[in-house]
Formats: sequence, C-alpha cells, structure tokens
Amino acid sequence: MVEELAQADDAVAACVDAATWALAEHDLIAALDATHRLEQRLAAVKLALVRELDGRGTARAQGASSTAVWLRDRLRLTIPAARRLVDLATTLDTGNPGVRHALANADITLDQARVIADTVTTVHATAGPEAADKAIGVLVDWAGQFDPTLLRKLSTRILDHVAPDIADTAAAAALEADARRATRDRHLTVSEQTDGRLRLTGTLDAEAAGLLRAAIDPLTAPTGPDDTRTPGQRRHDALTDVCRLALRTGELPEHGGDPAQIVITTSYDTLVGHLNAGTLDTNLHLNAGTLDTNLHHGAGALDTNLHHGAGTLDTGLHLTPETVRRLACDASILPAVLGGASQPLDVGRQRRLITGPLRRALVLRDRGCAFPGCDRPPRWCDAHHIHHWANGGPTCLANAVLLCGHHHRHLHDSDWTVHLGGDGHPEFTPPAWLDPDQIPRRNHYHRRR
Repeated sequence: MVEELAQADDAVAACVDAATWALAEHDLIAALDATHRLEQRLAAVKLALVRELDGRGTARAQGASSTAVWLRDRLRLTIPAARRLVDLATTLDTGNPGVRHALANADITLDQARVIADTVTTVHATAGPEAADKAIGVLVDWAGQFDPTLLRKLSTRILDHVAPDIADTAAAAALEADARRATRDRHLTVSEQTDGRLRLTGTLDAEAAGLLRAAIDPLTAPTGPDDTRTPGQRRHDALTDVCRLALRTGELPEHGGDPAQIVITTSYDTLVGHLNAGTLDTNLHLNAGTLDTNLHHGAGALDTNLHHGAGTLDTGLHLTPETVRRLACDASILPAVLGGASQPLDVGRQRRLITGPLRRALVLRDRGCAFPGCDRPPRWCDAHHIHHWANGGPTCLANAVLLCGHHHRHLHDSDWTVHLGGDGHPEFTPPAWLDPDQIPRRNHYHRRR
C-alpha cells in the first residue's frame, strides 16, 4: 500500500504545476471531476487506516490520550476534525460497509458519507438490516442530486421509502436520535487570535442554548438612548457580565486546589508604580497573601519585559496598562508578580502538596499540561514531582511539572522521562523504541507569543 500511495503521490505532484490555462474548458471540467473522485477514494483509504490505528491502540502506546489527539499532532488537524475522522471510521467499519464502498467508488462525498452513516444506523436500529440496506441504495442515489445539508433533511423521512409500515412510529425514534446526535456534536472552541483576543465557535444543544439565552438576554438590552453598542457588542458584554457574576459566587469548582479566579502577571515596577500613583485599591492585599513582603527586595532586578502592555492573563492573553489598573482593583483578581527571567517571586513554603502560591507559580510557568502535544489547560492538570517526594524530592518549582491525568499516569507507567531544561522549562525524553536518538521534546501548545 505504501508503494502504491507513493506512486499516486508522484502522479498528483506532477499535476500541481500543470498549465491549467492551456486546457480546453471540457478538459478543465473533466480534470475537476477526476480530482474530486480521487479525493473521495483517498478519504476511504484514510478512514480505513485511521480505524486500524485506532483499533491497535497506537495513539496511547505513543503517549497520546486518544487517537483524535494523536491525529491532531500527526496530521495538524483540529480536534473536532480528528474526532469526526475517528467516529466515521468506526461507524463505517462496524456497521456500514455499503457506505464505505460507495465512498471508495466515489459515488458519495465524505460529508455525504457522514449523513448516510448516521441515517443508516438509525434505520438499522429501527427497522432492521434489510431496511438499512435499502436505505443505503436510496441515500446514495439521492447523494448524486443533493448536497449534505439537503440530504440530511431528506433523510429524516427515509422510512417512508424503505419501511412505510413503521414510518410514523419511527419518526418519534428519529427525533430521539436527533437529540442524541445533538448531544454528541455539542462543542465549544476557544481560539486565540494573534492580537490576544479570543474567537468563540461552537454548537450548543437545545438545553444549553436555552440556558445561554436566559442568562444573557436580560443583559443585552440597550442601557438607554446613549447606548451606541451594536447587538453583537451587547451580547459580548452580557457574556462578560455572566462570567464575572459566576466568579464572584465563590461556588465554582477549584482549579487544582485553587479557587476559580483571574490571574494577571505583571512586573514589580509596573505594580509599584500604580500603587504609588494611588490607582490600585488596597484589596490587592486581601487575596490569600497575594503580595508577599519579600517583594521589596531589589526592584531593579525584576522583570520589565512583559509583552504587549503591562500585564498578561494566565491564559496567555495580553492586557493594556489601563486594563491591568482596572482589573487589579477587584479583590477577586489575583496579581502574580514576576522577577528576573520571568520567574515567579512567591512560590510558597516547602511542603509535600503543590498547592496555593506554588501551584500558581507552576501554572504561570507551564500554562497547562507540559507533555508534548497536549493542550489540556491548567485546571485539568495535576502537579507532578519530577523527583518523587517519597524518594527525597523537594516540593519546589524546580522539581514540579504540570501534567493532565492521562499523561501523569503515562509518565509513571512508561519509559518517558522529564527534566527541566536550561531555561527552567520542562523537557520530555521519549523511550528509545519511539525515538532511537531520544531527542528531548517540549510542549508548544501553551507558548505565549
């Protein structure tokens, strides 16, 4: 297979720089049809490979928490796209060979295959295998005429064509299947933009949609005739208000032993300058010993190289000096003051558990699970002693690393090792069977730009 695919790769590569301008219109159309047909057949091959790798457990053997995460790193996919591949590969392999054959024959597209697979699974559960086989034929025929969106709408009445005697009863079952599909497909993606803003995309199920509207709709009305905000801006501000209210309840789950709160990283000089100017509230001193008395040692040695303004959130987003001044007046905001080389000044006293100020310092350094290729945020992570505490390892920043639950277990149960590099950040050395050169690897998903 590898040799065959290599030959196909060479053939396609030869077409990349072909002079398309020299082709007659009918040849252009024929080439487009051939390219599309090849794309669907390759998709069928790709799904078969994904299914086999998933079945063998290759991803977990190589340290990934799932096949979807492994595919994200291997193929540079988004997690939702990788999950869709794994799910469709499993569905086509376990119960829909007819759909797989239709895709391999380029009779349907990958998106149409997802619609047909979902529909056939429902028909099989509702009307049995014979009706499911008929449904494949009908849906594949429809796929030659309709795009995936319209095909999904038509598929809701497929039983009228393949099992009319139970169509009405099955309609109720289809509604339940739609509800299950909505639950399965629910997601929210938070993407960081180059300028520090976040882009929210996702799909909410009916219940979550109702909760969101109930929470933000009362806050989205214009505040008066002078309110010039657009509807989108009002929804943005309403969501901000809801998040602020939730944080102030004090009832949110803890993040690895710390209460839910915003952490702002700023330099000592910046903070002292604002304090001297009288712009910060004394509430800064009320947050669990946030500002330690040791902070007065050597202001000239403290870090003043924070990027893009006076402060940085623990998520990596940058803030203007004005925003830092405004947020720091809130006692629920936790300022984290950095020293030289961006090292946290207050890391707490030595003890067995990595909690409180020490954990906050660890979050500031690692920003999430430090294992290569993992994007789990700090709230999902454990603090791991590099040199185990029971074996004499100290509880300090130089002997700690953030790991999500999966990679914490994996590190204990595998031949991977971890140490801090020369710059004080974690490096992981893979086992020899995975990398004979055992070149240390780092996590690049949490880097702050």
